[in-house]
Amino acid sequence: MADQTVDAKGLNCPLPILRAKKALQTVGAGGTIEVLATDPGSVKDFQAFCRTTGNELVESSTEGNVFRFVLRKTG
Repeated sequence: MADQTVDAKGLNCPLPILRAKKALQTVGAGGTIEVLATDPGSVKDFQAFCRTTGNELVESSTEGNVFRFVLRKTG
């Protein structure tokens, strides 16, 4: 279970990433956030976000038209 859930459904790029970034600032190192998004571009966006920030993309899944991402804050 994630420490925090970010509901970014209905938002388009770059808002899901910006909401996730803000949420990551509120959790400590090793903390996790769950992001729910409907923007199909968010799949590649979150992969790139984690690659560039060093945070870990723990899980990525799709259910219907909702994309779910679990990110772990590093450092």
